[in-house]
Amino acid sequence: MGIQASQAIQPVQGVHVVVVGGGFGGIAAAQQLKSRGFSFTLIDMRDAFHHNVAALRASVKPGFAQRTFIPYAETFGESFVQGRVVRIDTERKMVVLEEGKEIQYTHLLLCTGTDGAFPGKFNTVASHQTAIQTYEDFVKQVQEADSVLVIGGGSTGVEMAAEIKTEYPEKKVVLIHSRLALADPELLPSVRQEAKLVLLDKRVELLLGHKVLNLSELQLNVTRRNTVVTTDKGTSLTTDLIISCIGLKINSAAYASSFSGCLAENGALKVNEHLQVQGFSNVYAVGDCADVNEPKMAYHAGLHAAVAVSNIGNSLSGTQLTSYRTGSITMLLAMGRNDGVGQFNGLKLPRFLVTLGKSRDLLLWKSWREMEQVQP
Repeated sequence: MGIQASQAIQPVQGVHVVVVGGGFGGIAAAQQLKSRGFSFTLIDMRDAFHHNVAALRASVKPGFAQRTFIPYAETFGESFVQGRVVRIDTERKMVVLEEGKEIQYTHLLLCTGTDGAFPGKFNTVASHQTAIQTYEDFVKQVQEADSVLVIGGGSTGVEMAAEIKTEYPEKKVVLIHSRLALADPELLPSVRQEAKLVLLDKRVELLLGHKVLNLSELQLNVTRRNTVVTTDKGTSLTTDLIISCIGLKINSAAYASSFSGCLAENGALKVNEHLQVQGFSNVYAVGDCADVNEPKMAYHAGLHAAVAVSNIGNSLSGTQLTSYRTGSITMLLAMGRNDGVGQFNGLKLPRFLVTLGKSRDLLLWKSWREMEQVQP
């Protein structure tokens, strides 16, 4: 017993950190706060962490979705609260939830991430059982369709088209993109070109430099045979199922009204080099909602979380604050379970390495390990 007692983490007195948003940045921050003995509350509107790096595979492969949701309470116990944050009262240092509940903080970590279309994102108030079922229902729509149109050829659209064609090689898959080059503009041109070649190898049909005209009238995510889609170049095509992979935006609803003076044009929070929100020494932005010039990635959110939590510690002990520096771009695209393209620290990687490193398991093991739970 004596050994255990000496190893117990001593709680830090008079400090309570509230973490808004339980995405990759939020869970990384919560685990670090836990290990340093800080009292904290993690708030998310769902009851489980969504490993959305694997969301696209969960939308094509039956039974896969349950591996992508990891319950918060089992990891964080009473330090987790489910709810939607509607406002932050910076004067009273209170986080206000939808039903009027208030949680006091000494330090605040905003980790609200980005929002976008299903199936890439699942940002709704729901139990993880409901979320899993939503993905399983979507798999059935994909299975019923003979042809699928993916709108948007950024990284999500490229991965989506590849996942469908890998799982269902007999289906016709068309990818339509308003630009000529695919995937993320911050990737090396050679990696973007390789993504295109992989799609062509998988026999995905590409319609580049085209924009869908009647997007607002189209029903997404539901199989409707022979739906007609027209483009701004006068091309018409028919498809059974339409999936949108465009329109990713910063999820600023929780803080926009309270930090209106610190917002970038896209809704992200302006931060200094220590990731402190402009004008607030006790409020930090982590991950996609921080206005940092780099791609929005789970990997970066984890790096931000480490800097923000160590700076809470540094500010309490009077130590110099740590700065966050953006590095060379590391980005891996899973092109179905059997292929992938990407780069590490600005250098192009061989496809087999990306396949081994990401495409096979989509880094699920990492999130289950971080959440200290066993993957089903």
